[in-house]
Amino acid sequence: MPYDRSIAPDTEGWRIMIDWLELAESVISSPWLYAVLIAVSFLDSFLPLIPSEPVVIVAGVYAASGDTDIVLVIAATTLGAFLGDCVPYVAGRLLSERILKRLPPGSKRRKAHDWFARELESRGGFILVTTRFIPVGRYLATLSTGLVGFPMARYALFVGFATASWSTYTALTGYLGGVVFQENTLLAIAVGVGLAFVVTGVIEAVRHLRRRRSTVPAEAPVD
Repeated sequence: MPYDRSIAPDTEGWRIMIDWLELAESVISSPWLYAVLIAVSFLDSFLPLIPSEPVVIVAGVYAASGDTDIVLVIAATTLGAFLGDCVPYVAGRLLSERILKRLPPGSKRRKAHDWFARELESRGGFILVTTRFIPVGRYLATLSTGLVGFPMARYALFVGFATASWSTYTALTGYLGGVVFQENTLLAIAVGVGLAFVVTGVIEAVRHLRRRRSTVPAEAPVD
C-alpha cells in the first residue's frame, strides 16, 4: 500500500519530503534505492529540510516484506550519513582560524568556544553520538566540532559509530513496523515515524537531565 500523500499539509517541508518518498518508492525494488538512501542521508547531514528519517523508515518497512535488503539499507544510510557529517566538520575547520580571530580573549563568545572545546575533549563521543539522533543538534555539533579544531581521527571514529547506530535504529524502526503491520503499510510507516520521535524525545530528555546534574556542583555553596 503506497504512502497516502493527500494527508500531508501543503508546506515547503512536506513537499520536499513527498518528493523524496515518491522517489524512494518508485525504485523500492531496484538497486537505485540504495543510491537514493545514500543521497538523502548525505544531504540531511547539513540541510535541515531534507528528511532522511521518513525515507529510511519506509525502506525498512519494505524490507519486512522482502522488497528491500535491510542490511544494504543500513549500510547505504550509514555511508551517506558519515560522508554528510564530514561536510560541516570540514567547513568548520576551514573557517576556524578566521572565526577565532573575531573572538577576542575574555569575550563571552570566546569563553563559549573554549568551553565547547573542553567538553569535546572530555566527552566528545557522547556528544557526537547523542546529537546524531537530534536533527538540529547534529548540525550544530558537527559544525562546532570543526570550528574548535577537534582531531579528525577521533571525529571519524565517533561519527562512524554515531551514524551506524542512527542508521541501524532508524531502519530497524521501520522494519519492526513492517513486521507487525504487514497488511497495512501506511500504519507501519506511521508507527515507525512515531517510534523515531519517541526515542529522539527520550534522548533529548536524558541529555537535559545530565546537563542539569552537571551544573549542581558548580552552583552549590562552598564553605
